[in-house]
Amino acid sequence: MTSLSERNMVIALVNDAVVAGARQERACQLIDLSERTLQRWKNDQASEIADRRTERVQTPRNQLSPLERQQVLAIANSAEFGHLPPSQIVPRLADQGIYVASESTFYRVLKAENMLQYRGAEKPRKPRSKPRALQATRPNQLFSWDITYLPTEVKGVYFYLYMFLDIFSRKVVGWQVFENESSALAGEVMKDICARENIRPNQVILHSDNGSPMKGATMLATLQMLGVIPSFSRPAVSNDNPYAESFFKTMKYRPAYPNHPFKDLLAARAWVTTFMHWYNEEHRHSAIQFVTPAQRHAGLDVELLGRREELYAASKAKNPNRWSGATRNWTRTAIVHLNPDNITKESFNQTEVYQELKMAA
Repeated sequence: MTSLSERNMVIALVNDAVVAGARQERACQLIDLSERTLQRWKNDQASEIADRRTERVQTPRNQLSPLERQQVLAIANSAEFGHLPPSQIVPRLADQGIYVASESTFYRVLKAENMLQYRGAEKPRKPRSKPRALQATRPNQLFSWDITYLPTEVKGVYFYLYMFLDIFSRKVVGWQVFENESSALAGEVMKDICARENIRPNQVILHSDNGSPMKGATMLATLQMLGVIPSFSRPAVSNDNPYAESFFKTMKYRPAYPNHPFKDLLAARAWVTTFMHWYNEEHRHSAIQFVTPAQRHAGLDVELLGRREELYAASKAKNPNRWSGATRNWTRTAIVHLNPDNITKESFNQTEVYQELKMAA
């Protein structure tokens, strides 16, 4: 329930934005407020009514008494029933000719006392938080890696493509196709990458999902030896590792992707070699202003995008009637984010709201 003082502050901020030239609809969108709600608040303000909703709290007539609640807790924590959930307790009490409360009441009372936990021998589910927000401002700073299946002529048998991607440049800095999944094999690929890219200790963060090759003891020991910092997604949340997933989709939805399984390991490696050359050296990537990953990784995109900007400016000066506004934006993408933190409405304070409204004006 929004207090009267908070309502008046929001109304004043929106009015200031409107007076400055902003549209009321846009101002309300910035603070996630309905125009209809703003109108009702103004009407209530004019009639000096703070809030028409009742604050009276009704007490159910069939509410358990304190003694009955204690009886429910005593039964649920007794030696006979302490290891059982309410769905098992209530029928057993009924077989003994005892009725204390319904299953839902047992659950509600236990939840209110913070006792509604795992009552069996299985391990409770671990809380999982979003991976920390990461960002890259240059190559060889933030890598993402994953493994995907490549089909063979034997049903149920696959080759495994190990892929390591530089998130800033989108260049595949290392890859290999093996016949099995192994943290030891992944560690060998990472050693080769660090040698070729001259990776120093504590220079690179390597992000991956929670697969066994990613969290295997051999792989983790190799990363520690190389000074590479590991980062992991949440279990079963593919969105936490989006760059690797996007790369695999690009690869498998290419028209040149084979329609038939790979005959042997050599054939699989040959096709992946061809694809990787196309992806790194020829493919203009949309997320990095349509330069190739190899160009961006080498820093050549700065000059290339500058020449494009000059070309468009000269073309507009030569024939300005062809442009109704600004020319195409060829600005270089300076920062690439991985799992960024979202700014929610609750994180906004009044100063930030005011700044947003001023910008809208």
